[in-house]
Amino acid sequence: MATIPQSTKDSVQQRLACRQRERWPELTRVTVRCRGGFAYVTGHRPNGDELPLCRLRYAGSASRWGFAIYRVSHDDYEDSYLPVSTPEDGLDIACNLYLASTTDWT
Repeated sequence: MATIPQSTKDSVQQRLACRQRERWPELTRVTVRCRGGFAYVTGHRPNGDELPLCRLRYAGSASRWGFAIYRVSHDDYEDSYLPVSTPEDGLDIACNLYLASTTDWT
């Protein structure tokens, strides 16, 4: 697995911060922590709570990523076969799961 270049790490943080401001006002910010070929995305709530959201797997390009959702029930990440290609897609999927109101389903 390829290590994420610093320029890509910086770009992912900026892109996800922009997406959070555009679509996810329930969060005050998102942070990205990179380790090896993975980028771990955490949302921050207004009350100071941190919410692990997802793990992105670097696929050799800043525009191609794998995706794993954070599972609260197991305190781990579950690889997904959902069609995720950009970091923004991954953030949207995780936020839709963890932040969407159940009234949106009716």
